[in-house]
Amino acid sequence: MTDDAPDPEHVRAKVRRATGEYERVREAVESGGGEAAIRETTGAYRRFRQLLAENEESATGSGFQAYIEFQEAVASATEELDESMPAYEAFEAADDSLHVNRLSASDFEKAREALDPAREYADLLVEWEAAEELLRETRRAARDRLATLDEEIETATRLLDLGEADLDAPVERLREPIERYNERAFADFDRLMREASARELFGVVESADSYPLVDFRDPPTRLREYIESDAAGEESVKTLLKYADYSAEKLGHYVENPGDLSRFVATNQTYLANLDASPLTVPYPPPEAGELEYECKERIAVCNRFADETTLAALREVRSLPNETDYERLRESALALTELEERERERLQAGEVEPRRRQHRAERDALAEALDATPES
Repeated sequence: MTDDAPDPEHVRAKVRRATGEYERVREAVESGGGEAAIRETTGAYRRFRQLLAENEESATGSGFQAYIEFQEAVASATEELDESMPAYEAFEAADDSLHVNRLSASDFEKAREALDPAREYADLLVEWEAAEELLRETRRAARDRLATLDEEIETATRLLDLGEADLDAPVERLREPIERYNERAFADFDRLMREASARELFGVVESADSYPLVDFRDPPTRLREYIESDAAGEESVKTLLKYADYSAEKLGHYVENPGDLSRFVATNQTYLANLDASPLTVPYPPPEAGELEYECKERIAVCNRFADETTLAALREVRSLPNETDYERLRESALALTELEERERERLQAGEVEPRRRQHRAERDALAEALDATPES
């Protein structure tokens, strides 16, 4: 858990402020005729202002044609407006101020001033969109904080669970049999890589397809087909990896088709070099009893194809740990010893974790309540 958590009231205060601002502007929008009407007025205002800006210089000059075209454009823009639109009279007033025989800059300024009531609606729309965005951003921040609090609460709960474990328990009763089996599994698989044919090794790997908890990566298809069909498949994987580094001339002394070996083995050296007994090992700390038993059952089925009896006996010993030991207690102790860092142990011993969890839960409940009370935007 972090020691630099933000002020619990800070995020809630932001939610309340954003909600208050949203409600204030929404009331103004509703009083002004609703969002659709305000958007219509704003659109008309912006178009009218653009019309003034684009034509002021030409319409106030000496060109009669420009003057006529501008007057027609203004009339057309005004006629298109819905008379029920808020501030409609402002557009009529702006239109009227421009119906003079000769236009000057002051006439354009009067038209802009006449549009001020419409500008207020445009400003209100800016406020409305800003209030909506603020509320969305505040909600996102609140949801992020809720997610952080959930993680903090989950971490604290896990620490408290681990803190119940006996850190002086004889966990070696689990660790030593598992380590013994894992070491032997690696040794037997390495021997398989050195002494058995690649074809036989691939048979072991592919047999694991029937056992989902033994997660070997299947050989690449073209490599598998080559090993099955070519005489080179009788060589061990270690030998094939050695061959892959030979020149074509030297390789010709060892295999009948040097080009095929380069094509199918040399291009898959990473796969072959990474093959080991990892999918057959048992993790430490081990899984729950039922899962351990099932994992060991699948590993025995695969190991039976290549491992010696000592390795199989070690694996059966691991499988029997739930029946031969106080397994769950030892497992929880092993988990605690593995997962708990020194600082976390100190916090548990000082009694800091549970009060912090209560604090986070209280903040989470209050923030969730505040978030639920925000309006839909």
